[in-house]
Amino acid sequence: QVQVVESGGGLVQPGGSLRLSCAASGFTWAHYAIGWFRQAPGKEREGVLCISTSEGGIYYAASVKGRFTISRDNAKNMVFLQMDSLKPEDTAVYYCADKVGTCYSDYEIYDAGGRGTQVTVSS
Repeated sequence: QVQVVESGGGLVQPGGSLRLSCAASGFTWAHYAIGWFRQAPGKEREGVLCISTSEGGIYYAASVKGRFTISRDNAKNMVFLQMDSLKPEDTAVYYCADKVGTCYSDYEIYDAGGRGTQVTVSS
């Protein structure tokens, strides 16, 4: 059974950092792309970053360039979203999701997503 689980969210002050983790199981890790998405209250879910075996970090949200990075640990079947210089507008529920092959910006294309982890940036 394919499963992805997010963790690492929380409350942080503007300018702070958080590291989100996505733990994946039930599939051949090396063949999959993992995307991070977020949904703020009252807004549509948007793509943030994605990584696959053949691609490095693919940015889908221009607002996070220079502040967020994505990495993967193949040995542990985990993907990490490092978020630095956080801003109040980064407040959202963050989701990770998997799909076969390469990255894509549309969450609906992905096979399975987790329940999300809340990130709140506030003073």
